[in-house]
Amino acid sequence: MLIQDLRAQHLILFEAISGSRAYGTNLAHSDTDLKGVFVLPERQFLGLDYVAQVANDSNDEVFYELRRFVELALKNNPNVLELLATPADCVVQRHPLFAAFRPELFLSQLCRQTFADYAVAQIKKAKGLNKKINNPEPPARKSVLDFCYVTRGAGAQPAAQWLQRQGLAAAQCGLAKVPHLTDLYALFVDRSPDGRLGYRGLVRDAEASNDVQLSAVPKGEEPAAYLSFNRNGYSTYCRVYREYWDWVQKRNAERYQNTVQHGKNYDAKNMLHVFRLLQMAEEIAREGRLYVRRPNRDFLLQIRRGEFEYADLVQQAEELVARVDAAFAASALPAEPDRRAVEQVLIETRQRFYAGA
Repeated sequence: MLIQDLRAQHLILFEAISGSRAYGTNLAHSDTDLKGVFVLPERQFLGLDYVAQVANDSNDEVFYELRRFVELALKNNPNVLELLATPADCVVQRHPLFAAFRPELFLSQLCRQTFADYAVAQIKKAKGLNKKINNPEPPARKSVLDFCYVTRGAGAQPAAQWLQRQGLAAAQCGLAKVPHLTDLYALFVDRSPDGRLGYRGLVRDAEASNDVQLSAVPKGEEPAAYLSFNRNGYSTYCRVYREYWDWVQKRNAERYQNTVQHGKNYDAKNMLHVFRLLQMAEEIAREGRLYVRRPNRDFLLQIRRGEFEYADLVQQAEELVARVDAAFAASALPAEPDRRAVEQVLIETRQRFYAGA
């Protein structure tokens, strides 16, 4: 089923412009996002072909089937609740039956989690992005050998440096585990011209190996030194390296360029949504109402333009989180929506729609 099918069959209960244009934070080049609610034809709803959601290829036009819409609203999903308080100038069409679905039917203490906790996650995401921007990973991946150290007196030095100073190649060396000591190995050297001891080297493949390599060491051989493999450090590095280059591959090029241009090293659009969500959460807790159109457009656009320092924004956001927590602690909102009341509205709406009301 496609969105054009919903229109052609007159199945849409509600359709609205969402996103930045609804918030009032849109710019001249901002996309126009559409969201809405539809009702499946009765036979399809009662049969096996239930369709919960319909979207276009770019996912900037999304329509929820009525039951799915209610399920998400009962969970206080921000994207769905915002539809119920869409500014009048953003409403494309509204079926009279949709008037029964009011924000007050759904707003509850769950908004503390869905709005504020999501915003907190965005702060953490912004912190992670800040680290990625300021600490880029070189394309050349480090190897296991970069995390190996050889004992030297009371200290240690990088294995590669030790090999160079000894005039040795890694292939001349062999490792044997030291009993009872984790990731510590006795390091043996084959100095014979023909390599008769047959040591396998320190690693199998310098670029692909994820561990050191052990060798069979003849009895009576004395270790030249002891080698320690910082396994945890290597594991952490591999994770950070992978996450960084995954981010490079998947990042939104336009938003990244905007981040580079304003020079403050944070995703400005991301931080805008942090403040929008936290402010909406505080309003819900204090007033029991949902305001989609933001009254502080200028402040939010200042964030988007990168006019604030990153650390200052994080501090302000964390202070706002504390205010939100206090507001919900004192709020008269119910712990969760009244499922029976919502279900009754859902049933009556569907019955009347199928009856042609």
